[in-house]
Amino acid sequence: MGVQSKPVPIGPWGKATAGAAGAVFANSLVYPLDLVKTKLQVQVKPTSDTEKSESDEPHYASSWDAISRITSAEGIAGLYAGIGGSLVGVASTNFAYFYWYSVVRGLYLRSRAAGHHPSTAVELSLGAVAGALAQLFTIPVAVITTRQQTQKKEDRKGFFDTAREVVASEDGVSGLWRGLKASLVLVVNPAITYGAYERLKDVVFPGKTNLRPWEAFVLGAMSKSLATIATQPLIVAKVGLQSRPPPSRKGKPFKSFVEVMKFIVENEGAMSLFKGMGPQILKGLLVQGILMMTKERVELLFILFVRYLQTIRSKQLRRAGDLASAVKVAVPVTVK
Repeated sequence: MGVQSKPVPIGPWGKATAGAAGAVFANSLVYPLDLVKTKLQVQVKPTSDTEKSESDEPHYASSWDAISRITSAEGIAGLYAGIGGSLVGVASTNFAYFYWYSVVRGLYLRSRAAGHHPSTAVELSLGAVAGALAQLFTIPVAVITTRQQTQKKEDRKGFFDTAREVVASEDGVSGLWRGLKASLVLVVNPAITYGAYERLKDVVFPGKTNLRPWEAFVLGAMSKSLATIATQPLIVAKVGLQSRPPPSRKGKPFKSFVEVMKFIVENEGAMSLFKGMGPQILKGLLVQGILMMTKERVELLFILFVRYLQTIRSKQLRRAGDLASAVKVAVPVTVK
């Protein structure tokens, strides 16, 4: 009867690398949706024909209208403006998130009895702590990327030039952390996403360690949809904080996400707090589904790689043991 091999644990670095790889792959596939949803979320509807004629900012009627007009004016490349900084951002954010989530979840489980499963509230709390830690380190990249995505073609700058532009503004270096409060509030988004993912995984696929690609995709898409619907107004406010202020504010930046939400409600109505939700949810569905599917596969590759190294190490030790035994037998024992 063969001995069943023990499961190989994946440490925080392995989970973080798998999560970052999945995020980069997923976001590179759907980046145009990210660009479009950002442009829809920062635009302000003109209140009069005069204001509309004076503004040089395009106003998009829908996601398809945005895609059509961007490609018409800038070509396909226009849909990928700022993708370099964006991928750096999603890689760093997801690496930090999955690292800290693995650390804090591991500490929690080690403090509990063996076989204990965290409740939904605990999963959400662990996700929130991990999200907050990740945001503190990675929000400058998000600020720079948002600026790049909302720049006009003739004003478009590279990643570091955009960073210098942010620092040169009235906020100084602290401008790189604009929207931090909103981002910290928004840690409930990944907390809801990954908390729901872990809970759905236990409910739908109880006791299953490695999910099939389509199973991970479905669970990731479902969990991200729930999180996006619940936090969309905060997402819109955060984007407004990190982008350039609308023309009607004469260059005066917003000071808080509450001020952004108030401005949107006063100028466009309460429903505008949900603008860009279509591409936001579609992007979230695809990204989260592909991310979790890829993450599960990368983690499996890590397990196989570690097992391969263990097998090689075991063979080397066995050969060393056999060699030592052979040498011991070959050397005659002298009896005095």
